[in-house]
Amino acid sequence: MAAPPKPTRIGLAGLAVMGQNLALNIAEKGFPISVYNRTTSKVDETVVRAKKEGDLPLYGFHDPESFVKSIQKPRVVIMLVKAGSPVDQTIKTLSAYLEKGDCIIDGGNEWYENTERREKAMAELGLLYLGMGVSGGEEGARNGPSMMPGGSFEAFKYIEDILLKVAAQVPDSGPCVTYIGKGGSGNFVKMVHNGIEYGDMQLIAEAYDVLKSVGKLSNDELRSVFSEWNKGELLSFLVEITADIFGIKDDKGEGYLVDKVLDKTGMKGTGKWTVQQAADLSVAAPTIASSLDARFLSGLKEERVEAAKVFKAGGFGDILTDQVVDKKQLIDDVRQALYASKICSYAQGMNLIRAKSMEKGWDLELGELARIWKGGCIIRAVFLDRIKKAYDRNPDLANLLVDPEFAKEIIERQSAWRRVVCLAINSGISTPGMSSSLAYFDTFRRERLPANLVQAQRDYFGAHTYERVDVEGSFHTEWFKIARQLKN
Repeated sequence: MAAPPKPTRIGLAGLAVMGQNLALNIAEKGFPISVYNRTTSKVDETVVRAKKEGDLPLYGFHDPESFVKSIQKPRVVIMLVKAGSPVDQTIKTLSAYLEKGDCIIDGGNEWYENTERREKAMAELGLLYLGMGVSGGEEGARNGPSMMPGGSFEAFKYIEDILLKVAAQVPDSGPCVTYIGKGGSGNFVKMVHNGIEYGDMQLIAEAYDVLKSVGKLSNDELRSVFSEWNKGELLSFLVEITADIFGIKDDKGEGYLVDKVLDKTGMKGTGKWTVQQAADLSVAAPTIASSLDARFLSGLKEERVEAAKVFKAGGFGDILTDQVVDKKQLIDDVRQALYASKICSYAQGMNLIRAKSMEKGWDLELGELARIWKGGCIIRAVFLDRIKKAYDRNPDLANLLVDPEFAKEIIERQSAWRRVVCLAINSGISTPGMSSSLAYFDTFRRERLPANLVQAQRDYFGAHTYERVDVEGSFHTEWFKIARQLKN
C-alpha cells in the first residue's frame, strides 16, 4: 500500500457499499482520505477503484494502527459498519490508537440510545463522538448524500467543511447537511426519515396495485403514468425510480422484470423502531405503522398462497368485482389520493420528531430537516420545499395538515382520495396506507370523537375516572350499580 505523502485529512473504517462510495466521494472533493477494513481485500478493492475513478487521493491500510496514525490531528474517523456490536468492536479497535481530542463518527443506522451511550463513554476517554445518519443509498453516498450529524458540536465543526462539500447540493437551498442537535438526535432523525420512507413506498405500491388490478394498466402504461406524475406535485426520487422499474424487461425470460420479483419485502429494522417510538411517545403514526404491517404480511407468502386457495374455493376471487372504470379518471384520482396520503405520512414523521425533541430538549428545527432532505436522500421530493415553507411560516405548527397551504390541497383532493379508497375496498384490494392516512385525516379534523364512550367504558370496568365537557375536575360513576338498578 502506498503511504500518503503527508497525513490525510480524514479516515474511514468499514468499506462495504456505503463506506466505499462515501470514501471515494470525500476523496473526489479534494480531501485526502485513509481507509481501513477488517477484511483487507475490501481495502485493496477501494484503492483500485480510487485509481480508476480519477487517481483520487485515497490511501488504504491493512492494520488499524497505521491507519489511525496516517490521519492529521485532531483525527477524525468515520465508521460505516453494521449497527450494534460491530460498532462497539470497531470503536474498541480504533480508540486503542486515538488520542485526546480525536473524533469518531458513526455513519450507520444506529439506535439513538446506543449513540448516546457511546458519546458518554468516549468523553471519558477524552474523545469526541458524532452519530450521523447518511441517506441516499449507494448512489447518494458516491455523488452526494443527505447527512444528519448529531452529538458533539465541536466534532461537527472539525468536519463541517468536508460535509458541506460531500453532501448533495440543491441549487436554491444549499448542501443537504446541517448540525441536527445534541446526543442521538442525528440517528433519531435518520430513523424517522426511514419510517417516512416506508410509508412513501407503501403508498406508491398501493397506487400501482389499484391502477394495475382495477384499472388494468400495462407496465408500459404504468411507466408513462409515473413518468408524468414525476413532472408535477409528486416529483420525487421514489416516483422516478418506480417509473424506471416498470420499463425494465426481464433478462432471463419474457415480459417485465417487476412481474418476476417475489412479493415479499425485507427490512432492516428502522421502520419498526419508528413505530415503537411513536407508541412510546403516544404519537399517532398509522401510515408508517400500516406500511410496517404490510411488510410483515408480505413475508407470509406461503400462508397467503394457502389462504387464496381457501377463499377461491369459497367463490372469492382475487378481485371481487369486475368494475368498469374510466381509466383517465382513475389515474387522476389515484394521483390525488397518493399526494394527500403522502402529506399524512410526512406529517406523522414530523410530529414524532417534534415530540422526541421536546422530550429530550434537542431543540430540532423541522423546517431545516425538510431542507436537507430535498436532495441526496431516498425521500427527496419537490414537496419537501412546501414543508420547509410551512415551518418557516409557523415554526410551532402543530401538524402539517393545518398549515393553510396543505389544508387547502387536502380539501381539494379529498373527494378523489375517498373514491380511490372506496373503489379499492369494493374490489377487495387492500390499501392500508391510503386508508389509514384517510382515517388519520378524518380523525384529526373532527371536533368530537367517540372517545367519550371509550372513556366511559374504562370508568365502568376499571374506575379510571373521566372528565366532563361542562364541569372541571375528574369524575367516577358507579355505572354497574346504576345499570343493575335500571334492569330491575
